[in-house]
Amino acid sequence: MKWIAPVFVYVAVGLGIFFFHNAWSALLGFHLAIIFSLLLAKPGIPVKILFTSTSIKWILINVLLCGSTGLILFFLWDKFGVADVSTYVERIGLNSSTWIPFIAYFTLANPFIEEYFWRGYLGSKTANPYLSDFLYAGFHGLILMNKAPTNMIVYSLAMLVLAGWFWRQIARADQGLLATVLGHMAADLSILTAVYLKLHG
Repeated sequence: MKWIAPVFVYVAVGLGIFFFHNAWSALLGFHLAIIFSLLLAKPGIPVKILFTSTSIKWILINVLLCGSTGLILFFLWDKFGVADVSTYVERIGLNSSTWIPFIAYFTLANPFIEEYFWRGYLGSKTANPYLSDFLYAGFHGLILMNKAPTNMIVYSLAMLVLAGWFWRQIARADQGLLATVLGHMAADLSILTAVYLKLHG
C-alpha cells in the first residue's frame, strides 16, 4: 500500500489539471487522495509530530531559506522564462475573487498534509537520496507542464528533489516535522504571492 499511495496522488492532480481544468479540484483532490491513503494505511505516526521541534534553529533556517524562494522567483521571473500564464490561471478558476482564498488554504493546510505524507509516512531517516524525494518532486511536473521551458522544468524538478531531501534531513535532525511544516508554509506563501503579484501587480 505504501508505494501505491503516490499513484492516487498523481492521478488526483492529473484529473484536476487536465480533466476538470480547475486548480481547486486539483488541490482538494490531491489532499483527499493523501488522506484516503493514510486512512487505509493507518501508519501509526502520531499527528503531534507535525508540531514537534527540538530546536528553534531548525525552524529559523527553514523559514528564512524557504521563504526566500518566492523572492527569487519574483525578481528572476523573466530569467526563468515563465510563460504568460494569466489566461491559463483564469481558465483553471483562479481569478481576483478566488486567488486570495486559494493562497490562504494552500499556505495553511497544504504544508501539514504534505509533510505528514512525504516526510512522515513515506519518509526515511537515511542521509542518502530516497524514493520519496523524487516522488515528491515528480507530481509538480504535472503542474509545470507547458508553463515553462523544458530546461526550467528539469531545473525545478531537480531543486524540488533537493528540497525533499533537505526537509527529510531537517526532520531527522529535529526529530519532528514542525520546522519542515513552517518552512514549507513559507515557501508556499512566498511562491504563490510572487505569482499573484506578477499576474495582478
